[in-house]
Amino acid sequence: MNKKTRPAYLGVLLGVALIGLGVAYEKLWCDPRELLQEPADPQALHRLSRDGVTVEFEARPLAGGELKEGAFANVRFKVSDQTSGQPLSGMAPGAWIDPAQSAPVGDRNQSCKARVALFLKSSIGARPLLDLNSYFLLMLNNDASLTVIDPTVSVGGVTSTMARIDLPGRPMDWVATSDDKQVFVSIPERGKVAVIDTETFTRVADLDAGDQPLRVALQPDQHRLWVGNNSSDPAKGGVTVIDVPGRTTLKSFNTGSGHHEIAFSADSRFAYVSNRDSGTLSVIDIPQMRLAKTIKVGPHPLSVSYSALSQAVYVVDGEEGSVRVFDARSHELRHMVKAEQGLGPMRFSSDGRYGVVLNTLESQALVIDASTDKLIHHIPVAAEPYQLTFTKGYAYVRGLASPKVTMINLSSLGEGRSPIVQGFEAGPAAPRQAGDLPLAQGLSVSRDDNSVFVVNPVDNTTYFYAEGMNAPMSGYNNRGHQARAALVVDRSLREVAPGVYGSTVKLPAAGKFDVAFLLNQPQIIHCFSADVAEAPNAGKRKAAHAEFIGLDQPMPQHSAITARVRIVGDDGQPRLGLNDLSLRYFLAPSSMPRNLQLQEVGEGVYQAALTLPEAGAWYLHVQSPSLGRKFAEENYTSLRILPAAATNASQTEMRSVR
Repeated sequence: MNKKTRPAYLGVLLGVALIGLGVAYEKLWCDPRELLQEPADPQALHRLSRDGVTVEFEARPLAGGELKEGAFANVRFKVSDQTSGQPLSGMAPGAWIDPAQSAPVGDRNQSCKARVALFLKSSIGARPLLDLNSYFLLMLNNDASLTVIDPTVSVGGVTSTMARIDLPGRPMDWVATSDDKQVFVSIPERGKVAVIDTETFTRVADLDAGDQPLRVALQPDQHRLWVGNNSSDPAKGGVTVIDVPGRTTLKSFNTGSGHHEIAFSADSRFAYVSNRDSGTLSVIDIPQMRLAKTIKVGPHPLSVSYSALSQAVYVVDGEEGSVRVFDARSHELRHMVKAEQGLGPMRFSSDGRYGVVLNTLESQALVIDASTDKLIHHIPVAAEPYQLTFTKGYAYVRGLASPKVTMINLSSLGEGRSPIVQGFEAGPAAPRQAGDLPLAQGLSVSRDDNSVFVVNPVDNTTYFYAEGMNAPMSGYNNRGHQARAALVVDRSLREVAPGVYGSTVKLPAAGKFDVAFLLNQPQIIHCFSADVAEAPNAGKRKAAHAEFIGLDQPMPQHSAITARVRIVGDDGQPRLGLNDLSLRYFLAPSSMPRNLQLQEVGEGVYQAALTLPEAGAWYLHVQSPSLGRKFAEENYTSLRILPAAATNASQTEMRSVR
């Protein structure tokens, strides 16, 4: 299992913080590389030179001053050639943050290597406090909200809901910027597009977006957001253009009656807008912000797509059963593909070679080769197909009338060849049974581009499928809400400047931390240091919380363990006489949680005896109906059980969740 796919297979430790690129560089410093300087503290381990490579580390608080518990900080690693000082790009390092371990000076490097090895083998080992190689699921709900799920914590039948984001109305469609820093959500009933900051998972703006804004799309250069207005008033039907950096409305175009789908040329020179009820295609010159041409395309154009390979625009008409191909430069008709009635969504593979058109009436996927503009395949797929997405190797087709997801092997396509088709069940029921489905995709490609998340709105579960498997490996329930769609928000280290790899993290606890860094070629494993100060209001708890006692060291297999926890009220005093306090525990990535009743043994102290025979990361949740669901969601920890051979390989300091 490689480093990138690892998080999708396992459970993660409590309280993973918000990680991402977040704040624009110019707001923090002019050049991100300038951040990486020699630390004022000569004892801090902030610079390493080894095997021809120099790595410099710094964590800087966004608000200035010192690193503090609960505050955001920018973490940066500068990787450069040891001799020339030239930055080394494209290195794809990994990093983790965990409480500092005790080790003799001479053993620190070996101890760090052992710890990273456990992180990389996390299906049987422990997880760090913060994984800088992680990602989250942003869920679009049937109500006026979004929720954030950490899929690497959602094991043992427990889904970790990190945050809820309230919206001004029910969402219909969404799109994320290429860096995952912002998500734009259309709210038709309010005439708005909500802007979501994925650094903090908060709604930061509501933008005017015309009458009945439904479909949203971003130009390839990310400068403008285009919104399709499906107004019942012909004078208001068309598209609204929003400036992304300034979050202001630039212009509205009355292109005709909708529904509207939107595509762009690869250079962001032209926008192509289909006008379903008007039977036209609008070509908009983006630099000049003018309607350049309106083309009659058929009675009922449903979708529009662009291929960078053929440099052509493809307009699908479902009533006519045709695909018209227009030259992207001259906007003249180049070719027309005749097929059957019922055609709908069309999308191209990432290389622009194969365009897949779904026929909902015939339950087929039609494949057009952009190199010839020929229709080369009719492929049976899941009943009533309505959604489509691509990984590097496959086209995924979701059907309305079937729980099955069809996979089309892209390498098997070609004129005169027989396509390889397979599939899997994503839940027990067909999506149609949920009714009231949005435009947003229920299929979302994971960051490694060889796996997908599939939302089943009927059982309110998002299924994870990795290519090569016979069935989904896991499912994540969206507790308290009805899931309709999902987006993967990638929080991995990114190259923010040549040779500089960074992420923004929220520091969940105070203390001394190891920042483990991994580079594969050449192989460098090193633990830097960071000190996080206690927040000024750390002692002022706003609600009852659990303090885990005596779980501050890893345990060997087959150990008799006493799980002991102190319950403290919002007044700082111990909570006595809780008769409904229980402990839910499971081994990641097990799906079989177990429960034990906790017995009071002292003033506010409760305990239960455990035997954990299997090595790995065990997760312990404290629950109490009288203290409410929020208490159960927020009060948990983990316990690392090491195999006999690895008992001394890693030591760690455990945390309680606040």
